[in-house]
Amino acid sequence: MASSLLSSVAMRTDSLTIPKIRRAGLPALLLLFWVTAFLPPALESAQAQESDTVLEGSGIRYPGGFDPNTVGEVRGKAYGLSVPERGPVRFRLETGKETYTVLASPKWFWKDLSADLPDGTEIRVRGSKTLGRDANLYVIAQRIRIGSSGRSMDLRDDDGFPLWKGPKAGGMGAPGSYGSPMRGGGGMGSGPAGMGGMGGRRR
Repeated sequence: MASSLLSSVAMRTDSLTIPKIRRAGLPALLLLFWVTAFLPPALESAQAQESDTVLEGSGIRYPGGFDPNTVGEVRGKAYGLSVPERGPVRFRLETGKETYTVLASPKWFWKDLSADLPDGTEIRVRGSKTLGRDANLYVIAQRIRIGSSGRSMDLRDDDGFPLWKGPKAGGMGAPGSYGSPMRGGGGMGSGPAGMGGMGGRRR
């Protein structure tokens, strides 16, 4: 009885067809492994970088400290471009009478713009003006226009919402998913020149 059962099992085992993974399917499996293993941590890291934080020294909330009530335009020359791994890209904007620190965008978004601001570049910056806790003037940039070329770079929409976060209805998007933030030219206009803003003191 036992030998008969073993013979039956052996026959069934011999008749089994074990599927083999074709070489053509290996890239798909490797891609699936990469997506499940590495994509979630990358998204979590991006979300952490996009969350609001209070900038040290100035006390300005970024990127959410944009105040539409203090939007204005500042013209001058750019100096000291800084592109940190975290926090906003920034540079000094010297008007001849005043010096502003311009807060732009995250590093990856700035790199997507292929923006280069050598010292002394004449620019116009439209954005939310504010006075930091350190008594320095700041502009949370909405649009930057380079005077010599007429190139215009949009960083936020008309309401001050960061373009690097993607469409408002869709939440945060991946880098570059919003579309081109660059314009070929055109005027920037001007807005209320009042000072103040979220995260700073009114001047």
